[in-house]
Amino acid sequence: MATWNKENLPRENGEVVAMQVPMIVSASRSTDIPAFYADWFFHRLKVGYSAWRNPVNGVKGYVSYKNTRFIVFWSKNPRPLLSHLDYLKERNIGCYIQYTLNDYEKEGMERGVRPLAERIDTFKQLVDKLGVGRVIWRFDPMILTDDISVDNLLEKVGNIGNQLQGYTEKLVFSYADILGYRKVKANLEKSNIPYHEWTENQMDELARKLSDINKDMGWNFQLATCGEKIDIKKYGILHNRCIDGDLITRLAWNDKDLMNFMKVKIKDVPAPSLFGESELPEGAILLPQNHYFVSTHKKDVGQRPFCECMASKDIGEYNTCPHLCEYCYANTTKQLAIENWQMHKQNKESETITGK
Repeated sequence: MATWNKENLPRENGEVVAMQVPMIVSASRSTDIPAFYADWFFHRLKVGYSAWRNPVNGVKGYVSYKNTRFIVFWSKNPRPLLSHLDYLKERNIGCYIQYTLNDYEKEGMERGVRPLAERIDTFKQLVDKLGVGRVIWRFDPMILTDDISVDNLLEKVGNIGNQLQGYTEKLVFSYADILGYRKVKANLEKSNIPYHEWTENQMDELARKLSDINKDMGWNFQLATCGEKIDIKKYGILHNRCIDGDLITRLAWNDKDLMNFMKVKIKDVPAPSLFGESELPEGAILLPQNHYFVSTHKKDVGQRPFCECMASKDIGEYNTCPHLCEYCYANTTKQLAIENWQMHKQNKESETITGK
């Protein structure tokens, strides 16, 4: 698991406590901070720290933002970020957004999310604000049920993909692993969702057909799976890095402090050889202004076996997302999530999301 330097720093009440001081923040795998807690997060960013409770032992920990240089946001409705992004620019803090944009409207599996058309419009507004490459499309997870087949999923993806062409470089997806998550299984069964487990043949079929659609429609998205064991590179589909050191470098290569932390060396492209081409080392990734770097991305060993993310500090808390999606892995029950959301609304500037 990633560890960060700790410093003894003051809380708002003057008490000095040990705080983690991360350079890269994840906001958040545990809950939808942009959709429901954006005002809270940016208030805490201005205060300089926030707190969270360890989901295993309930112990309160503290995170200082004094050295934060980059934030990866995760959301199904990041529209509230639009009014805050200029502050990140003022602070010279880089960001990109993992935007989960599914279509389960007909099936009612995401009753708490905004209408699909509005979510697609939000995607485009964010790209207009941040630029292509900083908003990543996720169709996550891909779920099979009595009413949703592989071809149904491809139709849903095709509809959204046609509207996002030119607005994203990548499509990340995963296959719903129901039996691997007891909370997910329990929540689906409680809601009488007739889910199916994926077979390897079905996974391969979806990958093959999705790759064909990507080419036939001229999307040219980089396709990638999130945390999946299956190897489908033969279809041009990679294992994704959601917290991606190479993407962070591409977007923030001129941040010397961040590059030093990541141990990335930015170099000038050498002058052309006698044959008229610059000779670059294997694996070189080109940057603006005639620069390049060679990847030093390292996996966070604290993540799942097939997760390729680099180390970051996640600042969210489980059981706090009011989207109430039927397949949610982050809420033990819908009622608990609603109760914590109500607690937050009574104390919106608390150190923690819930105010506890």
